[in-house]
Amino acid sequence: MALCSSSTSPELKCCCFDNLRGKNPSFNQPNQFLRIGDCYSNKGRVQVQASSQLSGHLEGSFMEKKRLQEPLSHRKLEFVRTLLIDNYDSYTYNIYQELSTINGVPPVVVRNDEWTWRDICRYLYEENAFDNIVISPGPGSPACPEDIGICLRVLLECWDVPILGVCLGHQALGYVHGADIVHAPEPVHGRLSEIEHNGDRLFHDIPSGQNSGFKVVRYHSLIIDADSLPKELIPIAWSNSADGFSYLGTLQSGEIPDAYESQSRQKILLSDISTQIKNGSYRHSIYSNRMRREVLMGIMHSTRPHYGVQVQFHPESIATCYGSKILRNFREITEDYWKRLRSPFVKERNVHYTGAESLLLREITRTSRSVNNSDELGREALRPRQLFCDLGDRRFGIQHSRRFEIQRSSIGVKCLKLTWRKFDHLASTVGGARNIFCELFGNNKAENTFWLDSSSTEKGRARFSFMGGKGGSLWKQVTFRLSDQSDVKFTSGGHLLIEDAEGSIERAYLEEGFFDFLDKELLSFHHEKKDYEGLPFDFYGGYIGYIGYNLKVECGAASNHHKSRTPDACFFFADNVVVIDHLYDDVYILSLNEENTPMSTWLDATEQKLIGLRASSTRQLEEQNLHAPTVSRNKSAFISEVSRGDYVNNVENCLKYIKDGESYELCLTTQLRKRIGEIDSLGLYLHLREKNPAPYAAWLSFSKEDLCICCSSPERFLRLDKNDLLEAKPIKGTIARGSTPEEDEQLKLQLQYSEKDQAENLMIVDLLRNDLGRVCEPGSVHVPNLMNVESYATVHTMVSTICGKKHSNVSAVNCVRAAFPGGSMTGAPKLRSMEILESIESCSRGIYSGSIGYFSYNRTFDLNIVIRTVVIHEGEASIGAGGAIVALSNPEDEYEEMILKSSAPAKAVMYFD
Repeated sequence: MALCSSSTSPELKCCCFDNLRGKNPSFNQPNQFLRIGDCYSNKGRVQVQASSQLSGHLEGSFMEKKRLQEPLSHRKLEFVRTLLIDNYDSYTYNIYQELSTINGVPPVVVRNDEWTWRDICRYLYEENAFDNIVISPGPGSPACPEDIGICLRVLLECWDVPILGVCLGHQALGYVHGADIVHAPEPVHGRLSEIEHNGDRLFHDIPSGQNSGFKVVRYHSLIIDADSLPKELIPIAWSNSADGFSYLGTLQSGEIPDAYESQSRQKILLSDISTQIKNGSYRHSIYSNRMRREVLMGIMHSTRPHYGVQVQFHPESIATCYGSKILRNFREITEDYWKRLRSPFVKERNVHYTGAESLLLREITRTSRSVNNSDELGREALRPRQLFCDLGDRRFGIQHSRRFEIQRSSIGVKCLKLTWRKFDHLASTVGGARNIFCELFGNNKAENTFWLDSSSTEKGRARFSFMGGKGGSLWKQVTFRLSDQSDVKFTSGGHLLIEDAEGSIERAYLEEGFFDFLDKELLSFHHEKKDYEGLPFDFYGGYIGYIGYNLKVECGAASNHHKSRTPDACFFFADNVVVIDHLYDDVYILSLNEENTPMSTWLDATEQKLIGLRASSTRQLEEQNLHAPTVSRNKSAFISEVSRGDYVNNVENCLKYIKDGESYELCLTTQLRKRIGEIDSLGLYLHLREKNPAPYAAWLSFSKEDLCICCSSPERFLRLDKNDLLEAKPIKGTIARGSTPEEDEQLKLQLQYSEKDQAENLMIVDLLRNDLGRVCEPGSVHVPNLMNVESYATVHTMVSTICGKKHSNVSAVNCVRAAFPGGSMTGAPKLRSMEILESIESCSRGIYSGSIGYFSYNRTFDLNIVIRTVVIHEGEASIGAGGAIVALSNPEDEYEEMILKSSAPAKAVMYFD
């Protein structure tokens, strides 16, 4: 994971790429084309050999001649076709979304080890498939072939194609022409800087300099050494100020990023502390002077249409001002460049778009067969005008809808019929959600029951609770364990066990993994929308359970170093459900049956029980006390997997990786464990929900697995509603509540204006925008709420909301695959960060960091992030906890934050054991 350099040298070098830098070797024979493949990816890091002589510039070649054959065309391009080279970054699809809108057609995304040099030449020059190239950000250094892949050769040899390098791509442009890549004076991630530029075309109509309003988000640990810049590279932008800014610091000055709509919320919060700012009593870190010198932020080549921006400013970040304008300027640069050439390119664009480019798509589809499934995960995005459909399938590695139809016909369709009843204003009259659950499902230790429990409903955080137990003819329990070979790269298969309501058991080995099974299951259900018309919620029956963190191997992660003690996924198929509407106090009961089968008697029986609860509502207190806690006599404490000293050392290791540019943010975690005796697990959960209510809380009991989950999560991972709208609500930034109202308000403001916490949150927001951008319609991803502070029983948290419109060509399960695990539990870039964390953490996270929720039979879902959770399994209680490590982190403070997050569930167990 270390950089390809000596730790004592300030310059980052990689000997096998030295021959690329500043050279112009002769053009070699076609069979000497280089593939910089198998870079740091799902395939891992492997040694890459470069030929001693690489192809040089293409002057006089057939490529140049092909572009200079016909008279100049003065017609403006209808659309611009971009090849977007992804350096395994978690922000690439933010660029993809922006370019889709700006260019008029989505770009084609390929990873930096996915095409050979021969592929590049064919599609750029023979097929005329692209107008320009954008090279994405990414972890690591351009000096390492595993990190940069084919990009250096593209920059060196595609002299006649407009290229924009972003972040790592920017560094690569400098490095390939001889500039040195060195460590920055300090790492800067998720923080903003003011930019000064020289008025170059790339920054047309963008202000420049201090107080100009041009502030950009920076993610960098490495920089181009400006003193080493060769004469052919011209500096065009640099950081103007020595100060680093927090996001809310820009709001204070009245500047709003162009990717984010201003909310009255910020105005209110700023007004609350305006007095403190005016009288000087509130000193915030935006006034600190950490940056010791100016940093080169943009370069261009003197003779080629090649540009680099942001050693590390990210135009695609939600908080960057004028980011879209930079990309729009690059489109105009591309248009003018091709206008100036005598080329058939513009004149023949439509022919190539409908004709030659189809050859590209067929070739890409053929090439994709050698690419691992997990490599391609989440790449399902429809290409406009249907021409990019096949490419979209390959890019996302998720079956095209036409392939879905083939699968559906081979599965056997189940026609489901829903019946339901509503009871107005009933919930509170029968003792509320707690009493309803205990009465209907609390017998026999509430075995094989579920409760998705919106126990914290204030401020509209959550509205509905869903509960049920073992029941009708469609009920079953599905348990999945990854194969023992899952620690081997690319292996995601595992063992599935299905038990029905009669106790019959079916076993199978799933080569394609659990998500593939779940996807096929949901696609096999046929239903009528009229069955659930009038219901105000989105779950009408289907799968309820959890997805463990180790299923990341089905979502692009390279491997699992640690095997989970609990099943990697466990779900009930719930055909009978009770729903509580906390807003209107209504109760619904739902029953799901196969069409043309006798209707279940469950609705009648449950209605009679609810009526009985109404008649005996005076027993509410008595019923609630059935699970009153008893003080524990077992005083043994939780034991952490790592000591305080080891956890602090792990934080320091994370900071080293961040300094070396391997990650922007690492979400480090550990496990706390305690042996327990006989315990009333449901009573423990009821106690936890009372002391620490949460909008995405949950109770799950799987008796055959000796497993109970008591979850008080405040965080939504991802939801898909009936209108195909996706929503994520990541939490980053946590602080304890105060003991007095005055102290509590001070702590809340401290969190709101913490530069570190804002940086954490901003990076994860950009990551989630990327994940949603992979499966949403171009231009639909937006952030309606950024860095809100929400208050819970024991903590204040910083929460953002990211939304987008799901593309019709993407299945519900594949939306989850594109974003799992939640970015707030991994860091960014996600794939590299997960691999780093696997090497640092000493045990499996298990259920912690995964998701609990539902997949409805009508293909909606709602999933939380499993945090603030007690897992009771085989006589042991375990709690996962951790926090995001960023460049501004203090190791001792990170340990204290981890303890704070585990305190509420730990106290519940200690009190109740």
